[in-house]
Amino acid sequence: MAKKSNTHHVTYDKNEGDWKVLRGGADRASGRYDTKQQAIDAARQISRNQNTELKIHNKDGRIAQSDSHGNDPFPPRG
Repeated sequence: MAKKSNTHHVTYDKNEGDWKVLRGGADRASGRYDTKQQAIDAARQISRNQNTELKIHNKDGRIAQSDSHGNDPFPPRG
């Protein structure tokens, strides 16, 4: 059994024309959505529940935003 990744990703599926939420390393999407904002909202909830990093990608595949909902290995001082 493969180790679960500590990330979730919001990506655009150009073949299906929709946005999906994927756990890092997974083959199947956790969910598919018509809009990027719907996918982000769902992914944030999933990421908070599972204490993972959230990577939000643009349509071109580049990471546009990253949110930490897990155990941050380098928490900021302050």
